[in-house]
Amino acid sequence: MNQWRLDTHDQTLVLSSLNERLPCIIYWGVRLPNEENLSSLSDAVIKDWGDNLLDKVAEMSILPEQSANFSGQLGCKMRGVEGVILNSCFMFSGSDNSKNRLRLIYSDADLELTYTATITAFEASNMFSLTARIDSNNSIFMDWLSAPVLPAPQNSNEMIDYSGQWCGEFQRQTNRWTTGARLRESLTGTTGHANFPGLLIPTIGSSENLGSCYGFHYGWSGGHRMVAEQLQDGRRQIQFGNTERSELVSGKSFETAQLFACHSSQGLGGVGKSFRDHASLSIIKITDGKSHRPVHYNCWEAVYFDHDVSQLKEIASQAAEIGAERFVLDDGWFKGRNNDKSSLGDWQVDENKYPKGLHPLINHIHSLGMSFGLWFEPEMVSPDSDLFRSHPEWIMGDENQALGRGQLVLDISIKEVQEYLFARINSLLNEYPIEYIKWDHNRVLPYPDASQTRALYGLLGRIREAHPSIEIESCSSGGGRIDYGILRHTQRVWLSDSNDALERLRIQHEALLWLPLSVTGSHVGPKVCHTSGRELSMSFRAWVAAQRHMGFEMDPRELTSKDKALLKSVTKWWKENRQWMMDASILRLPCTDKSIIAEIQINTDADHFVVFAGQNSTSEFSSPVPLALAGLDSKSMYNISLFNKKEIKSLGKSNKGLLTKKLRLSGQFLMTQGLQLPKVFPANMMLIEGDKVA
Repeated sequence: MNQWRLDTHDQTLVLSSLNERLPCIIYWGVRLPNEENLSSLSDAVIKDWGDNLLDKVAEMSILPEQSANFSGQLGCKMRGVEGVILNSCFMFSGSDNSKNRLRLIYSDADLELTYTATITAFEASNMFSLTARIDSNNSIFMDWLSAPVLPAPQNSNEMIDYSGQWCGEFQRQTNRWTTGARLRESLTGTTGHANFPGLLIPTIGSSENLGSCYGFHYGWSGGHRMVAEQLQDGRRQIQFGNTERSELVSGKSFETAQLFACHSSQGLGGVGKSFRDHASLSIIKITDGKSHRPVHYNCWEAVYFDHDVSQLKEIASQAAEIGAERFVLDDGWFKGRNNDKSSLGDWQVDENKYPKGLHPLINHIHSLGMSFGLWFEPEMVSPDSDLFRSHPEWIMGDENQALGRGQLVLDISIKEVQEYLFARINSLLNEYPIEYIKWDHNRVLPYPDASQTRALYGLLGRIREAHPSIEIESCSSGGGRIDYGILRHTQRVWLSDSNDALERLRIQHEALLWLPLSVTGSHVGPKVCHTSGRELSMSFRAWVAAQRHMGFEMDPRELTSKDKALLKSVTKWWKENRQWMMDASILRLPCTDKSIIAEIQINTDADHFVVFAGQNSTSEFSSPVPLALAGLDSKSMYNISLFNKKEIKSLGKSNKGLLTKKLRLSGQFLMTQGLQLPKVFPANMMLIEGDKVA
């Protein structure tokens, strides 16, 4: 019997292998005592059975095989080049076990295959990373390869994953466990709006910030496949891998992306903390040399394609006066780009709009103390473009395929395409002092192709190598490509194309489990939202943006003096607080009143916090339900105040409590009884500040 154990500070993973076959994970959960006997553990988990199908319970290994009589979803589907299905029978070949990493090697001598599973434990973030690789002496087709399979707890009634759409990302879905398989798969060639590659499994009795919960995220930008299966004997398995049949050519080596997985004893919030910590510590590399995140300004919803240098200078001046520190010139700056039906691929500055190039605008922006960023959509091409007319053979898919946003997709796995794109982008980065790229991707691929994703990673890596200080934002019609794969190469994500603060509040609340505040872009949009038609107050729009990496995306020339002063004030508050907020402990605050969406951000010294409590809709109650806080010291006293009480539009009759007074309350009271919020209209954000009494 072979056995292995990996630990973080809060969890343990134990694997056991019988008869030299592929190992099974026999324990995953709260950290076990160091003296736990793994042989006894193996004996303790032996399954009894009562059916007459087989004379033993088939093992659910990290790579379920047909040769092991496994009757559920298999972990691998391979074919020879002639089309014959290959059924592996992997046997132990060797292992490499260090303190934080376990590498297991298994071979199939008859098929001349080698399977390698690598599991890494990250102590600081309480995270496991798992990858699988198959090497073959002969060329084969790999239709499906799962990362090492993890068991799901049987003391769970439900699973949580995320669907969504353009301008409506991160829509939470809860499904009950039943016998059979739940399949989620993105076939769009990217992560996709509709299939975020994450899964949460709370156990019975757990809650937002208490109890046992398991979390999974697959770090791949080319589309994923997830299988959550309950077998007829009650066991459950979780599989994640690249979209099935996205490896379009035969090869001799295939590897999954990283599957990130963790267990927490602090509920969903604890899982979220581990994922955010891991993204911040091990995934995202911010190299702009700044000690803070700059306030963003993006001109898209101010001018769209109507670029005029004098007007853009005026807009930049007003944005800087309000507090913007970075100006991003969005779509419309390049040759012939007057609408979304032409010119993608022709990455040259439009001489009609910019007769002296971008230098006059950039010089003005720099004179205001702002850095400069530029929009690209390199993976796309317009049929009406010089590039397409010169190289129609560079597109993905059939020449008669349906267009998406009037555009086609470049096959960037072609070496000449990579060279062209790098040369054009590199030329602009060399000619102009560009500190930031907004990298967009506005249509789905005609088919999933893993080589397209690998080529994208290579292109992004090459650009960062040539320009180490450049910062890149991942945008794909908003949230269509947000995952830990793309975040290895980018430093910010555009969470949604919706600047509707009501929708943003919900999206940010759900995405918080996966994304650090520092990379989550959130902008103050126009008074009347361009994607929903809803009219919202400046106070609400500004405070929703201040929850994350703050920015503006409207025409500041249209602001009233009152709104401009208010936005300037909120921006000032954000600048004064942003440094500690980037490292804050953040917990979502569930409330019986579902019209409230709230979170608490606590600084690293645990002596100051802010609560963002957003009134998302009309309450079903005539009197507000108390909001219980979390993460505080139960024995300490706190001074509590409603920071923006002058902005609150109250529906209630009382002017007592937080509306008029600073309260002194214990952490115990705040976390059990909770804060009594004022009765307010929908689309109000209450910003509550608390300071520990020395």
